Amino acid sequence: MQRDHGGNLDEAQMRFGPGVWIDLSTGINRRPWPVPAISDDAWRNLPTRQAESRLIRVAASWYGCAPDRLLAVAGASAAIQLLPRVLPMGRAAVLQPTYNEHAASLTAAGWQVSPCPTLADMRGADLAVVVNPNNPDGREWQPRQLRDLAATVGQLVVDESFADPRPDLSLAGDLPENCTLLRSFGKFWGLAGIRLGFVIGAPDLLARMAQAAGPWSVNGPALQIATAAMGDLAWADDAIGYHAEASLRLDRLAVGAGWRQAGGTHLFRLYDTPDAAAAQDRLARAQIWSRRFLYSARWLRLGVPGNRAEWDRIIEALKT
Repeated sequence: MQRDHGGNLDEAQMRFGPGVWIDLSTGINRRPWPVPAISDDAWRNLPTRQAESRLIRVAASWYGCAPDRLLAVAGASAAIQLLPRVLPMGRAAVLQPTYNEHAASLTAAGWQVSPCPTLADMRGADLAVVVNPNNPDGREWQPRQLRDLAATVGQLVVDESFADPRPDLSLAGDLPENCTLLRSFGKFWGLAGIRLGFVIGAPDLLARMAQAAGPWSVNGPALQIATAAMGDLAWADDAIGYHAEASLRLDRLAVGAGWRQAGGTHLFRLYDTPDAAAAQDRLARAQIWSRRFLYSARWLRLGVPGNRAEWDRIIEALKT
């Protein structure tokens, strides 16, 4: 199964030349949490259990779950690769269209994968995978709907990588025993380069995942940065407020350029364009990189610009 992703800025530079690119292809926050100086201990020494425990306590408070239900991993993508290998193999139902790494990882691990258009179609599966809110169209499901689904499948995995601005959608506070949540640190806090994510689930499953991941799966600087960032509630409130308004501003600009708003979240927006390839090229000529999808000739996804200079660039690009 082909795996295509945003963030492929090398492709943009090969096709359109080098320069000062704005990468809006990923949905990663363009206004990242401001990283302070990192201690020498975090760089020089292997991560300690105390450092990991501090992060787990802060993260559990942010997500609203018990610390013993939380595991730190090297990015949500690492969890996506690990889960198919620690769960009993069978038939997996993946709600589509969505982030293609779930189906690709399951297929690579030998699972029988069935794409499903609705929650009802997933009933009876050994494993059901739902992204909430969904990537790329921003569809969302209430916790009640997902708990109902969990009662009809062997295991339910809910990828909540874009749910930080929407705690009302999360199952973390009342998690069914057969349900596992995936959370991304890098997207909302805008620090994807430190490769950190979390798994929320049953302690026995977390133990199997930790064993499969091996020791020191999360590095010391990541532990230190994330502990401080996830405890900075004032910054988080400001980030949520900014993106709530900025995402709507981006919609107005896109509609003014002749595109139709087709969904999205706080961190990215999806547009139905007459021709996604032409729309991507139009932005790329202004050195703004966007995300197309193999299964749609019309859909284009854009992350939310982070400052005035980025807004000026996209305004000008959409005028021409």
